[in-house]
Amino acid sequence: MSRPKPKPAVVPFHQLQPGQIADSFALLAEKKRGTTRDGKPFFTCRFRDAKRTAECKVWADSPMFANCESDWQAGTIYKLRGVFTDHEKYGPQVDVQQLRPVNDEDKADGLRESDFFDRSRFDSDEMFAALRSLAEQEVRDVPLRQLVVGLLDQHAAVLKVLPATHRRFHAFPGGWLEHTLSVTRSCVWLAEKYAAHYPELTPPLNRDLIVAGAVLHDIGRVAELAPGVPGQPVERTIPGQLFGHILLGRDMIREAARAVPELNPELLTLLEHIVVTHLTLPEWGSPRLPAIPEVLVLHHADDLDAKMELYARCLTRDATDGPFTEFDPTLKKPLLKHRGV
Repeated sequence: MSRPKPKPAVVPFHQLQPGQIADSFALLAEKKRGTTRDGKPFFTCRFRDAKRTAECKVWADSPMFANCESDWQAGTIYKLRGVFTDHEKYGPQVDVQQLRPVNDEDKADGLRESDFFDRSRFDSDEMFAALRSLAEQEVRDVPLRQLVVGLLDQHAAVLKVLPATHRRFHAFPGGWLEHTLSVTRSCVWLAEKYAAHYPELTPPLNRDLIVAGAVLHDIGRVAELAPGVPGQPVERTIPGQLFGHILLGRDMIREAARAVPELNPELLTLLEHIVVTHLTLPEWGSPRLPAIPEVLVLHHADDLDAKMELYARCLTRDATDGPFTEFDPTLKKPLLKHRGV
């Protein structure tokens, strides 16, 4: 009488080694349907834990296809059995052979559901208070300050849970505040530095515009992104798909300005220009190129903060043993992590 094959060990998802078959717990972060050139359907799924994200392709001829199509739900934590690989071009991959939703019995094998849901490291109420305080203290033009603080107060509840982006950087609840607060703090310092460095500018570098633009540069995310389920990527609203956060943000600012009749019309126009052009290039999403130096200050503070979050996430979540991280699909490269200094 043959003995039954032993079950694979339960291994943390981020500790799976290339070629290893094991059971793991992972959150299905995303499920997208696609069609091959031959017209056959397939699904691209992303499974992750706190330190690794791996892609899973489920083709039409796979025995898992029917279950994937009907039962797999993004935002659900599963116990899966699969083979892990680290593809040189496409990054971490997992070939799922068995899958079921987790249950209470899985806690004995180390399941902690809180490990799978990203959130900001910082308290949202404290971040909101800090951002509002910066706007109150650093925007010296009173009507402009009323506009900025008014928009923050109007959308406070949403801003405290809003991600900074759809999927790219700071894409977790509280991410909008974490990113915007960091960018605004940088802009306060940079505005002082460059205003003092170029005293010959006439008119001088407008500090109020830089700080107001920093606070409101991504305010359009309020209208672009729909509230999401924890663990599941937020989706874009129909206006978000049609216009994007930049134009939606410009419209929100223009609408809010109607309640501040004392606001200098030229100041409003330049604030709108900063919001519309802060990405600087059409291929990045800006419909116009920057025409004033204040945009440069905001753009580079914004770009630096976004890229630092991407680098930090890649370096801190990687679980491989080599000198480099796994290939990061967002950065489109691995990063060096073994350094002596």
